[in-house]
Amino acid sequence: MEDVYPRIPDKNTRELYLREYGKGRVAYFPRDADRSFWEILNTDHLKLMGNTFKWALNEKPVIEVKGSGMIDIAVWKQKESMTVHLVNLTNPMMMKGPYRELIPSPPQDVSFNVPAGSRVKNIKLLISGSNVALKVQGETIFLTIPQILDHEIIAVDLA
Repeated sequence: MEDVYPRIPDKNTRELYLREYGKGRVAYFPRDADRSFWEILNTDHLKLMGNTFKWALNEKPVIEVKGSGMIDIAVWKQKESMTVHLVNLTNPMMMKGPYRELIPSPPQDVSFNVPAGSRVKNIKLLISGSNVALKVQGETIFLTIPQILDHEIIAVDLA
């Protein structure tokens, strides 16, 4: 813990270096911020790393999921479909090994862009087996998943 918050502030040591080269971006942490986060789970470290990754990518994310809890996200795109896997990791045992119980996530607001040149024919939640209410604004689709027990799959059929 002493290494995370030094006793004597050094005003000449930066915690993060950011540079732009042509169309690319580079971020450098002169310390192991990821290890510090893993060991003490300080949300400031998580926010700093997340914002740095977003800055370095310099593009809109494929999908955004907003809601409380910890959700793992994987997106697969194919010619006529898009599949989004959402795994609920919201559990006090998340980093400790086997779960003793499943804790349903609160509602999750999901938004994603329709791939260029495609239109959505159908969207369904495969695990719960339900259709979902959509809101479309331009190329972006918005939907809310009421809860995720362990895993939900958003199946998007494209035309």
